[in-house]
Amino acid sequence: MLSHWIQTVLVQRVLILVISLGVLAAGVISYQNLRIDAFPEISPTQVKIIIKAPGLPPEELETRVTRKIEVELLGIPNQSILRSVVKYGLTDITVDFAEGTDIYWARQQVSERLAAVWPELPADISGGIAPMSTPLGELYMFTLDGPQSLAEKRRILDWQIRPLLRTVPGVADINALGGKVEAWAVIPDMMALARAGLTLAELQQFLQQNNRNDGAGRLEDGEEAIIVSSTGRITTLEDLANRVVVYRDASPIRLNDVADVRLDSLTRYGGVTDSGKGETVEALVVALKNANAQQVISGVREALDSLNLPAGMEIRVFYDRSNLIERAVGTVTEALWIAVALVILLLGLFIGNVRTALVVAVNLPMSALMTFIIMDKLGMSANLMSLGGLAIAIGMLVDGSVVVVENTVTRLQANNHALPRLHVIFRAIHEVSVPIVSGTLIILLVFSPLVTLQGLEGKLFAPVALTIMFALASSLVVSMTLIPVLATWLIQADKVTTPSWVNCLQAAYRRSLERTLAKPLPMLIGLALAVVASVLAFTQTGKAFMPEMDEGDLIVQLEKIPTINLEASLAIDLQVEKALLAAVPDIQRIIARAGSDDLGMDPMGLNETDMFLQLKPEEQWQAGSKSELREQIRAILEQFPGLNYGFTQPIDMRVSEMISGSRGDLAIKLFGTDLQQLQSVSEQIATLVKTLPGTAEVMLNQADGMHYLTVAPDATRILQLGLTVSAVQNALRAALEGIRAGDVVYPDRQLPLLLRHSRPVQISALLNEHWLVTASGDTVPLAELVNASETPGPVLVKRENGQRFAVVTVNVEGVALSDYVAAAQQAVSQNIDLPGGYHLNWGGEFENQQRANARLAIMVPVAIALVLLVLFTTFGRINEALLILCNIPFALIGGVLALWISGEYLSVPASIGFIALLGVAVMNGVVLVDQFRHLQALGQRGLEMILAGAAGRLRPVLMTASTGAVGLLPLLFATGPGSEIQKPLAIVVIGGLVTSTLLTLYVLPLLYRRFILEADK
Repeated sequence: MLSHWIQTVLVQRVLILVISLGVLAAGVISYQNLRIDAFPEISPTQVKIIIKAPGLPPEELETRVTRKIEVELLGIPNQSILRSVVKYGLTDITVDFAEGTDIYWARQQVSERLAAVWPELPADISGGIAPMSTPLGELYMFTLDGPQSLAEKRRILDWQIRPLLRTVPGVADINALGGKVEAWAVIPDMMALARAGLTLAELQQFLQQNNRNDGAGRLEDGEEAIIVSSTGRITTLEDLANRVVVYRDASPIRLNDVADVRLDSLTRYGGVTDSGKGETVEALVVALKNANAQQVISGVREALDSLNLPAGMEIRVFYDRSNLIERAVGTVTEALWIAVALVILLLGLFIGNVRTALVVAVNLPMSALMTFIIMDKLGMSANLMSLGGLAIAIGMLVDGSVVVVENTVTRLQANNHALPRLHVIFRAIHEVSVPIVSGTLIILLVFSPLVTLQGLEGKLFAPVALTIMFALASSLVVSMTLIPVLATWLIQADKVTTPSWVNCLQAAYRRSLERTLAKPLPMLIGLALAVVASVLAFTQTGKAFMPEMDEGDLIVQLEKIPTINLEASLAIDLQVEKALLAAVPDIQRIIARAGSDDLGMDPMGLNETDMFLQLKPEEQWQAGSKSELREQIRAILEQFPGLNYGFTQPIDMRVSEMISGSRGDLAIKLFGTDLQQLQSVSEQIATLVKTLPGTAEVMLNQADGMHYLTVAPDATRILQLGLTVSAVQNALRAALEGIRAGDVVYPDRQLPLLLRHSRPVQISALLNEHWLVTASGDTVPLAELVNASETPGPVLVKRENGQRFAVVTVNVEGVALSDYVAAAQQAVSQNIDLPGGYHLNWGGEFENQQRANARLAIMVPVAIALVLLVLFTTFGRINEALLILCNIPFALIGGVLALWISGEYLSVPASIGFIALLGVAVMNGVVLVDQFRHLQALGQRGLEMILAGAAGRLRPVLMTASTGAVGLLPLLFATGPGSEIQKPLAIVVIGGLVTSTLLTLYVLPLLYRRFILEADK
């Protein structure tokens, strides 16, 4: 079949060239159409439910809302995990589905279940399914600065900026934080209400029933139809205040007779501060799942530029994902171009002829463009990982072309015009077609285990493997089509001479190989020592999931005492900001968010703050490194007693939350039933892990410590006075949170209308200064109707798959994560006695690492077995197939030693490096063994055949190995975002290629002579 294929290609050369030009054009178009992002889409199919229930404490909200929804959601097909967080007035429920589940189907299932249970939930709750975004959907963040009030800034954000930005394609929603949301407030005078014979419920009913416009229908007037409408909507504060509530003794009782009407604001659940100067208003642009991040940000910028803001107000951007995208993708793209240039230069040095080197190099752009076509058709984005895969493959893309061109030149030089040129080229390509095809197939098989990875590691590294496989398959097609065509036109054998340095190298190699084969003991001793050294190095190499990528930005997470109120929390944030800006000159600006956001996508408590540090450009830093900068920040934060803190980055924080519902390298989850017991045991675990080497920060969300005023209605007394428990509870809510009584509609916006009292400042004022009107028209204070007591209670309740849990989050520095977890597990098992029915789960990045290792431990041997099958099919002899597989440990030796010398950990990127090594090592073995077989078919035997075959394949073996190594050099020395992920891979491949090439050139001929030639005698 290959013979017929090659013959067709050489006959239809013009057609092949035309098709290649068409592919070239299609590749350019596909490249321009590719989505550009920093990362591949790593989030699972996820549906989030956010329910707001103002005034409800966590345990009550858990009982009345969260549990009921969870019970309804459990059992949805393809559901992988159900997680929820319950805080004061807010519950956040997240449902993750199995990979491949359609997001629209998943949202439909959750929507149906939620609709079924909604009638059983409290009537005054609000919310539902969150926008169809992902944890990494926050692309663009900015604040509104200017002399305007917080209320005016928030009004402009909510009613001018937010509607405009939501029209941008790819935007799911705009999350608003900080400021004050305006509201109309009706503040009743309970004594005046009593004198008027009105109750709070009647006043609420009046507000709800006297604030709307309506339509009545059409009136026929002769031949005309007149539309009839009625007006009744409140238009101004004066209009509302002068409305008649009731008539008493023929005298009107107006609203301003029994209540104060004013412009107020909703209860605040969070706030934003800016660089120690005061509060501000912040907006976060949340993108749709699978949206093109670059296009979304570009559209947002254009929309913001079109705004006509009030005088003095400006938009100040403090986070723009496109900066990270440009730097991360730019890092890989730059490495890609440098690698291409280095590979072409190397080809020129080995081949010694520019035209011939360019024929080989044509494979690079053609394979890359064909890869872009496939990526575009499959909906893949060009990101750090997929482009990184292409950069990894660059050195391997020319392997097939090198073998084709090198053998073509050799055969043309040996022909001396005895046979027609096309016939010689046909025979040359046919000779190497089987090893090229089988070698490429072997590399594809070697990378296939990466496609089977699950979870986060699968979403991160499957694009790497797919891009490599697409590129290698494309290079095979180019090697067997376009390269032979170009060879017929451009290669002139009489003008191609082997460079003198290559001839000298071949002669020296032949002599050294002859000595080695005569006296193999020194080489075998060196090999044994190298194996021992690599085993020792492997035991000393730490294990980790993946290196931390430097996003360029830094977030400090603060946690204060649970009972703190919003104003005090913001005051501490301002103090911390001032201290950091004064002591750390590398910080340019600080935006801190305390409490929950408007959408409820990130339900933090009032005691929690995410402090976004906008750093100066790195070239202006006074600190020597990011670690030194963190130490400076730690020194300042330690000056604030009772303040817990941790470090993270914008994307890293959301990825950690997505993985385990918490933020950190390691999440130790304790599952149980009793909140106090959970808190007590988790505090013991947190105290214990703080003493372990490598612990950078330990954060424990304090689940208890909140102060509650438990108000128990006296049902007997309430009934005696003709009241109801509901009336008492409504009076309490009106005194604090307020009761929603409708909306006030403006031409360009609408504001909530609240019925609420002036906020009391003390418990005594709440109970003694708020009155209810009894059935007889008398008044009675709340203190006579309830029994109140102060009790401690939970700050939050965390749940997973229907169980409560507490989590200890640990960030690790200076120690391999796997080693740290092993030490922590041993320490906890020896020192912590878990109550009956309680159990631990070790999650976070550690969980991903364990899952990836387990999957690779199964799939890599399967891939090697398939490689063995391909080799056996290719050569027809099991001993030759096994001999080629011996190259694998040769490659691993150098990779392990290089990893140990560099101090890098054995992570998933390093594992990909080892997998890449397997393919290159096996392919070099295939090329060498195929040459031995070819010479045997020509009648050569014994030592001379071994020497001639090895020397004859020295150049292609060195070219494939050196192009692979040189192609990765730019990744080894890159410094931009994402270089941390690619560097371990480059280290492993370059180190492994050194030992693999040396041992392939010396050990493989020795083994072939000993186990193949002598066995055949």
